Amino acid sequence: MNILVSIKKFITNKNTVTILGVIIIIAILYFGYNYQVEKSITPIKDIPVAKQTIQPRTLITEDMITTISVVPQMLKEGVIRYKKNIVGNYSNYNTIIPAGSMFFVETVVREEQLPDSSLINIKADEIPYSFPVTMTSTYGNSIMPGNYIDIYMKAKDDNGRLIVGKLVENIEVLAVKDSSGKNVFENTSEDRIPSMFIFGVNSEINILLRKASYMTEYSVVLFPVPHGGNADIAVGETQVSTIYLKDFINSHTVVIDENSGEEDKGTEEDKNKDNQKEGE
Repeated sequence: MNILVSIKKFITNKNTVTILGVIIIIAILYFGYNYQVEKSITPIKDIPVAKQTIQPRTLITEDMITTISVVPQMLKEGVIRYKKNIVGNYSNYNTIIPAGSMFFVETVVREEQLPDSSLINIKADEIPYSFPVTMTSTYGNSIMPGNYIDIYMKAKDDNGRLIVGKLVENIEVLAVKDSSGKNVFENTSEDRIPSMFIFGVNSEINILLRKASYMTEYSVVLFPVPHGGNADIAVGETQVSTIYLKDFINSHTVVIDENSGEEDKGTEEDKNKDNQKEGE
């Protein structure tokens, strides 16, 4: 009985309670600190990384991925931790994933999420235009997205005279694509041959270029020149103004009514003749 009384007095003693409380707090702090330290230095296993350099718009397969163990501090926000969330998806259009790099949510997308960057950059009041080019007309593939070009036109007029001049100027190239529609400059491991420039133009220029491209009977050739440069004028060719070329195109092609979306039959020349007849 005396022992129980002694224990009770010991437990209810304020000094004893204080000492026990301090000991408990120290124990909690000690074990809690050690747990956090252990947690922060214990490697996390099976974090996927690229086994090879992955180019933009590439389907990511199992054999392109390996796994490593990393300390938690290396796992930045947005890191994808599971291979199942990577395999079968694509590297983003603006991303090269280096060998050894971890995968991030912004660099891995589903196929249907892949945008065409060239169309993204077209202004609201412009129409996308695909302009055919070759390795020669791009100056050995030296015209890149972001460069500005002028478009020159070469043709034979009604008298068989060779004419050449600047048709449109200061157009920004938004994309350079090969014959399969792949961006020429997005893949560093392939030699892609340029086949088309993608750029945006207003409605008037869009119609003008399309008209000119169909004027094969006048041997029309459209070709790009870096903005600010001059096209080489060969012997026997006559340089003409932009206004002259526009008038030449419009006088030998149908008039397109943009409001109705219909084409008026006959060329500008024919319409002028009809107007003269009506006035007689």
